[in-house]
Amino acid sequence: MGVLSGKVAIITGGGRGIGRGITDCFLKAGAKVMIAQRTEPKSSIFAGGSVAYHETDMASSKSVAELVPATVSRFGRLDILVNNAGIVFELSVEDTSEDDWDRVVAVNLKGPFLLTKSAVGSLRASGHGSIINIGSIEGMGANPLHAAYCASKAGLNGLTRAIAVDLGKDGIRCNALAPGWIETEMSAEFIKSLPNQEGLVDRLMALHPAGRLGTPVDIGNFAVWLASDLSSFVTGQVYVVDGGRTTRLPLPG
Repeated sequence: MGVLSGKVAIITGGGRGIGRGITDCFLKAGAKVMIAQRTEPKSSIFAGGSVAYHETDMASSKSVAELVPATVSRFGRLDILVNNAGIVFELSVEDTSEDDWDRVVAVNLKGPFLLTKSAVGSLRASGHGSIINIGSIEGMGANPLHAAYCASKAGLNGLTRAIAVDLGKDGIRCNALAPGWIETEMSAEFIKSLPNQEGLVDRLMALHPAGRLGTPVDIGNFAVWLASDLSSFVTGQVYVVDGGRTTRLPLPG
């Protein structure tokens, strides 16, 4: 039996990228998973009957409010919530419109708040709820043109700690993972958009003491531990999962 056997999880954005890695690892660990995102995942993910899909727009409070009841109706309970869905725009502070800002914050920060609020009753009933927020190293540092994204992820770190403090008495834990560079469809598209691509992947890997780039499964494996009873004394923490990238101090070339 896996460490998540008998448990039910919601994973927002669980059908692709980091979310798909978390979904695959949760299924391997024995969980049942409700994938929540705007588009239906590839059919291969539904093999075995332990996965369901609910169309969800994290920027819509009405859509978010429907997710937990749909999950409990399908699987009978809720033990784990993974707030993974997120968006990013490549815009400077000067060029970021109010609508751009509101959209990023709505999906990356307000959505997790609303979904957590909706899930509290079901997580409390499980007796051992675990909330995992997927942040970013950009919640602690910044890349160019990511003002709204950085702000939303820094806010998610603060929300993580606040949830842990408020809900600990109910047996609900809350932690965050802050991934670095992870090999996903989104990161591959970003690489393709850059000039001077010759040797780019090698240069990226050289930034990481681990000697490689991260994979969605790297995040998924850590999420399994945080979701399981193996981490029952862990709450309110933000874990950087970046292959050592932010640990290494830069030197002039």
